[in-house]
Amino acid sequence: MIIAAADGSALGNPGPAGWAWYVDDTCWASGGWPHGTNNMGELMAVLDLLQQTAHLDEELRVYCDSQYVINTITKWMAGWKRRGWRKGDGKPVMNIELVKALDAAMQGRDVDFVWVKGHAGHELNEAADRLANTAAVAYRDGREPDPGPGIPDSSIAHPAARVGQTEPEPDLFSSEELEAAALTDEEHVVAMERSLLSDEVRSDRAAVAALLHPDWQEVGRSGRLWTREEQLDVIGPIGPVDVEVISVDRVGADAILLLWRTSTAERSTLRSTLWVRSGGQWQARFHQGTDET
Repeated sequence: MIIAAADGSALGNPGPAGWAWYVDDTCWASGGWPHGTNNMGELMAVLDLLQQTAHLDEELRVYCDSQYVINTITKWMAGWKRRGWRKGDGKPVMNIELVKALDAAMQGRDVDFVWVKGHAGHELNEAADRLANTAAVAYRDGREPDPGPGIPDSSIAHPAARVGQTEPEPDLFSSEELEAAALTDEEHVVAMERSLLSDEVRSDRAAVAALLHPDWQEVGRSGRLWTREEQLDVIGPIGPVDVEVISVDRVGADAILLLWRTSTAERSTLRSTLWVRSGGQWQARFHQGTDET
């Protein structure tokens, strides 16, 4: 059995992005893009691993810290495909080219996907995370990352074997992600707040973690004070939520206060989130929700 870990990284999310999979020090691969998202990296890491092992008869086990990736492949992808690559709410599937490629790569394959908690000391996951982050840093610094040795005798051309070839990397951005790159800071913050309410992001601990400041806190509806780690341990899919943006106010050069309302069949809740920018990346620093009477 081939046992590997796959991981993705994005500095800014979106920003310089990397992906990597790792079996051992003699068998790994990495790559990325100058501009991409964490989820793109997570998907591409698994895709490259599937493609490079396609010629082997051995069983494959893949450790991922992204529930988004595992759910995409094992739960959601078949339904998206039946609906013409649209989600249950009718919206187009994000990262569609990567998802379609994963669908093709999984044909005839029996792969065991195992979720592991990120940054928790899992040896293979930690190695894949370091390689993915190194690739993202390389693109941030204007360098090509080390593609790694890959799988021996792979029938899929790995970047390391493309000596003298000049064809560009495929464009893997969805139209929604391309539009996001041109958003104002205020629009970007609203888009990120909405993404925190999407089941796709909430199923991916790493994606949520990238959007929360290390010192993030929340005063919940019950009055409880939540820390970042406590929230990451319990966050998960919540289903459709109606969101009404009330105001978006810049309270500093690198701080935006967002006031918004969520509505469900049971209640209406006023919410405020303070977003701060550090190192070029916007992250949620504080959140509070109060039920309306």
